[in-house]
Amino acid sequence: MNDGVIETPGDATYRVTANELRQFIERFERLEAEKKDIADQQKEVMAEAKGRGYDTKVLRKVIALRKRDKDDIAEEEAVLEMYKEALGMG
Repeated sequence: MNDGVIETPGDATYRVTANELRQFIERFERLEAEKKDIADQQKEVMAEAKGRGYDTKVLRKVIALRKRDKDDIAEEEAVLEMYKEALGMG
């Protein structure tokens, strides 16, 4: 190893600098930490909503619906109603 460069034998020689590799890993680790922080904040929001009497299961469904296309939602709801009627649930 010279100057933090690793060379591996084989059909092609891969040159990996230790510094560059460390940078990729550290960037990924920072993103993982940020993701955990955001997930913790989301849990806090849901806990606050629950404390105020909101149904968090329904809130999560509403959030998921807001991400989707309105036509897709309407089609899914129509099929759901048809299935419920076929089973005597409507």
